[in-house]
Amino acid sequence: MLEAFRHVEVASVSDALEQIAGQRMYMTHRMQPIFPSKFAGFAITVLLKKAEGNNDPAALSGMLAAIDQGQAGSVYIMVVEDGANIAGMGGLMGTTMWARGFAGAVIDGGVRDVGHLRKIGFPVFALGMVPSTSVNHYRFAGANIPVVCDGVRVEAADIVVADNDGVVVVPRARAEQVLALAQEMDFKEHSMYPYIEKYKSIEEAVKKFGRL
Repeated sequence: MLEAFRHVEVASVSDALEQIAGQRMYMTHRMQPIFPSKFAGFAITVLLKKAEGNNDPAALSGMLAAIDQGQAGSVYIMVVEDGANIAGMGGLMGTTMWARGFAGAVIDGGVRDVGHLRKIGFPVFALGMVPSTSVNHYRFAGANIPVVCDGVRVEAADIVVADNDGVVVVPRARAEQVLALAQEMDFKEHSMYPYIEKYKSIEEAVKKFGRL
């Protein structure tokens, strides 16, 4: 199923979810890739909570364990509480995810060491690039628990799809139904491009294919 999700447009997945579930399951325009990327994978969720002045050396160990226990094809979903200006991950964590075959990472917070992440080709979506650290400012608050990432609820093993249009979360229970409708939408839309080029009318194309 993941392979099929890797070949559909994220916009079609978003539209399919809205029709089937009546929900907005896409993240906002703030969630941006560090380089053009397309991936799909099963969510591993991690939550960090503020803990200013925390000197416990084990305060963040859980976020590292979640990586070391993750399987190939995973998408690391991290929520950093009020963390737009805090780097939730950087080159060391990203290199480990890359070495373990993760599909990508989505950080509701910042990211750093972007040059290295681009060099190894590990895709990350984040709220921005910042040089800061979570060490001594945050503590690990749980892994593979429900989180709200950039306004979207994510549970462990949900399917996360991302491309240059953004990030969408597909609840596992809806995955097959959403995939089938998204594939149908893709087929219609991709058929419309040559039709529009030939007849030079979007109105006629929408009337014929029923997709906008």
